[in-house]
Amino acid sequence: MAVERSQLIQGVKRGDALALDQLLVDCRADVRRYALRHCATSEIDDAVQETLLVVARHVTSLRVAASFASWLFTVVRRECQRLSRKMLAHENIEDEKFEAWFASAPTAELRAELACALESLPAHYLEIVLLRDFEELTISEIVDRLNIPLATAKSRLRRARALVRDYLIGSDEHEFTR
Repeated sequence: MAVERSQLIQGVKRGDALALDQLLVDCRADVRRYALRHCATSEIDDAVQETLLVVARHVTSLRVAASFASWLFTVVRRECQRLSRKMLAHENIEDEKFEAWFASAPTAELRAELACALESLPAHYLEIVLLRDFEELTISEIVDRLNIPLATAKSRLRRARALVRDYLIGSDEHEFTR
């Protein structure tokens, strides 16, 4: 396999598009396996995709084909770290202020704001929020119903909830920050 990868890398350096395709297919399982160890579950697919894009763009700059494996794992690790930083980079909102704002808002207003927040979601996010939070299905039941991977379901749910939260905070940001 190392010989094959070395030959594929040499082919990519010569501009062979088929060699690049085969190299990406060949290293995908290794990238995924490494991402499983270094990324949060919801970030694995993103890390794999981003790593393969980096490989496609920069494999020609490798001086020694034998260093490909260590370079590949370094790229995966960095992508996992970048995604984790990105996930944690959202605005820090003090939970007490957030809770106080929601506790003081009239129920009818909160319902209207929540309805608007849900309507603003893309269909695939809305669907997963409704299934989980309103129909109270488990993640496993959602995976079966939507026929999607577990990681995708978790990622969509996390992202959908974050979008709803951002919408709600943004809708009355001036009141919330007082």
